[in-house]
Amino acid sequence: MGSRLVKGLVRRGRKVRALVLPDDPLVSRLEGVDCQVFEGDITDYESLVGAFDGVETVYHLAAVILARDPSLFASVNISGTRNMLKGASEAGVKHFVYVSSASVVYPETTAYSRSKRECERWVKSYESMKYTIVRPTLCYSEDGGLEFDLFWDYLKKFPLVVPFVGWGAALKNPVHVDDLVKGLIALAGCEKTYDKIYNFCGGEEISIGELARLMLQYSGKRKIMLPVPVTFCKAAALVLEKVMKNPPLTWNAVLGVTQDANLDRAEAERDLGYKPIGVREGFKRCFSGG
Repeated sequence: MGSRLVKGLVRRGRKVRALVLPDDPLVSRLEGVDCQVFEGDITDYESLVGAFDGVETVYHLAAVILARDPSLFASVNISGTRNMLKGASEAGVKHFVYVSSASVVYPETTAYSRSKRECERWVKSYESMKYTIVRPTLCYSEDGGLEFDLFWDYLKKFPLVVPFVGWGAALKNPVHVDDLVKGLIALAGCEKTYDKIYNFCGGEEISIGELARLMLQYSGKRKIMLPVPVTFCKAAALVLEKVMKNPPLTWNAVLGVTQDANLDRAEAERDLGYKPIGVREGFKRCFSGG
C-alpha cells in the first residue's frame, strides 16, 4: 500500500517524503520514483527528527497486523503512532491521515483491534492538527496482501475438505488496493475530510464462505467446506496459542472469520467520489488477466 500511495501522489504532482525503516528492502519499490526517502523507525522518536519538516500532510500507514508477541502491538502500533503524532505536531503539520482498521468495530476484540482503537483515540486527541481516520476492510491485489494470503494459503493446503470456522455467514467487503490508494490520495488537501472517519471497503458485500469458494475457484480447486462450531474453535485457539509457537488456529483468525466487516462507505462516496470495484471484478483483474 505504501509504495503505491507514494507513486500515486507523485504522479499527481505532489512532493513526497517517504519514511522507511533503515535498510528496508521494500525501499526498492521506490526506485526511479521522484520522492525523498527518509530513514527512521516509528518506535524511536529521535530517529524521526527532521522527518516532518516542511510537511503539510502526513499519511501514517505503518503497523504490526499479526504478531506472536502482543507487546509489539503496544510498542509499534500505539507508541509508534504517538511518536508520529508528536513529531508531526511539533513540526507544524496541518493534516494527519491515520490508516486504522475495520476491526475496530468488532464486538469481540483482539490485541490488534484494541491497539488500533487506542491509536484512533490518540489521533483524535491532538487539537493542533486536523485528522482523517480511514478504516480499510480486507485488502487484496495481484500481489496478494498479508491477511488475504494467509486465508488463501489456509484454503489451499487441504486436499479435499477444508475445516471452516462456523458456517461462513460473516459479511465481508474486500477492497482492491488501487481503490484504497485512490481514496487515500483524494484526502490530501481536502478540507471537507478534516476530523472525519471514512470506511474504505470494496464495492460488493460477500459472505466469508462465499469469498472462500471464490478464492478456491481462482486457484482451480473445488473443495468441501466443513463447518466447525465457533465455540469449539475459540476454545481450541486459546489452548493452542498457549502450547504451540505457531498454532494452526488463533484467536485472531477465529474472530476475523466470524465477525462482519461490511462497513458503510456512503460518506466516502459523498465526500471523495469513492467508487470501488466489487471483489468478483477485482479478482478477475488480478488473477485471470481480465
